[in-house]
Amino acid sequence: MEGLLSADGRLHGSRCAGCAVAVYPADPACPRCGGPAEPVVLSDTGTLWTWTVQRYAPKSPPYTAPDTGFEPFPVGYVELPEGVRVLAVLDVPPEGVTLGMPLRVTAGDGVPRGAVAGATA
Repeated sequence: MEGLLSADGRLHGSRCAGCAVAVYPADPACPRCGGPAEPVVLSDTGTLWTWTVQRYAPKSPPYTAPDTGFEPFPVGYVELPEGVRVLAVLDVPPEGVTLGMPLRVTAGDGVPRGAVAGATA
């Protein structure tokens, strides 16, 4: 299978040749029917399906706290048009997060990130 990120920053998943189920990250076999799956570049926009606020620092390593210390941050599942839900750190202030909001999904440091669709980084 290909890597998790395409050259243009989009996520790679896979789609079953038999039942058309799409998954992320890519897997050579379908989780539904066990048939072969082919690599596919996933859509880069979706809608926020659910979310929460991470209020404690992740384990270290691999997490390294910034010099200013740990700050709580929102995380959520972004549902892509392919039906795949991708867990992402949300680059949105917690007070600005709403279910169903449109988000653009990219990868940052190997972790998917979600930002308001149409916003520039």
